[in-house]
Order: sequence, then C-alpha cells, then structure tokens
Amino acid sequence: MSAVSAIRLLVLGAVRRHGRAHGYQVRGDLELWGAHQWSSAKPGSIYHALKSMAGQGLLFAHDVAPSEAGGPPRTEYELTEAGEDEYFALLRSALRSVGQKVDVLTAAVGFVVDLPRAEAVALLRERLAALEEWRADIHRHWTPGGDEDWGHIAEIMGMWVHTADSDAAWTRGLIERLESGAYVMAGEGDPWAGIATSDVE
Repeated sequence: MSAVSAIRLLVLGAVRRHGRAHGYQVRGDLELWGAHQWSSAKPGSIYHALKSMAGQGLLFAHDVAPSEAGGPPRTEYELTEAGEDEYFALLRSALRSVGQKVDVLTAAVGFVVDLPRAEAVALLRERLAALEEWRADIHRHWTPGGDEDWGHIAEIMGMWVHTADSDAAWTRGLIERLESGAYVMAGEGDPWAGIATSDVE
C-alpha cells in the first residue's frame, strides 16, 4: 500500500458507511463534515476517486434507474472485498503513523469508530510512541550545543518540539477517552447511530 491518501480514505469510508451510495451522497456527507475545508475532498476529486477506485476493483459500480426527470442512470457504489481491505489498511496506517499531512489523520479520526475499541487504542499507542521518539530525535540531532548560536533557526526546532508535544497530548487524551468508554465502537452497536449525514437519497 502506498502513502495514505485522505481522499481515498474519506470516499471509501463514506461509501462503506452507507453500504451503497451514489456520488452526490458521498459529496453531501463529506461537505456536511467539513472535509471540503480541511482536505482535497472537492466535488471533482470525489467523483474522480469514485470512478478511479471502481476501475481499480475497490468499488463496485451499480447503474440504477434514471431519475424521474429523465437524467442519465445514477451510479451507486459499494466496497468490494478488496475495497474493504484497502479501507482498513488506510485507516490503520493513518492512526498509527506520524509525519503525514493533517488531513490524513483528520479523516482517520472521523472513521475511528469503525475499529474495535482495543485495536483503536493500540494503534494510537503506536502513534504516541512514534511521537515520543520523534521528540527525542529532535533533541538528539537538532538542538544547538551550549557554545552554538543558531539564531532564529532554533525557532524551527522549537516549533517541532511544540508540535510533537501538542500532538502527543491530544493522542493521550483520545486514548483516555476511548479507554473510559467514549463513543460506540465496532462490535458494540451501531457506531454511526445519530451521527449527522447528508439527507440526499
């Protein structure tokens, strides 16, 4: 599997959430969740991703009856077995990894409830360990010695340390919330009951 793509994760997750969904439903859900603001999930990229992943065998395309207004047949998509595998591989990778674009982690957090609670916690603990290692690496290799003056360049390292610390604090908080029973996770009921989706049918 290549680097995690936020648009692939978002589209696969949105389709899976419905079981079968057409492009306008996927677009409506992602816009409702604000994904068009924090990711590349714009209308054109959503429809392109649907068609592309259908061509790759990750989605099955169903042509359904034309609209009553006489438009072309609407295509509904559902995940294939390969699509299901790809979705969970992307989700797990996004939750455990550091150094990816923020839209990838944001997308993964949006679908974290599709995992069993213990697995989600374990993946987040991997993420936390990687963040702590990154912070230690910064101090080992990118901190000026006592007799060195890096001037304003030292601000870069300060920014990295601050980023690692804040990301680690957020990750610890989510782990604690999950361990305390927050949210309905996979295997515990319907994780999506009551969660807002677009009302497009």
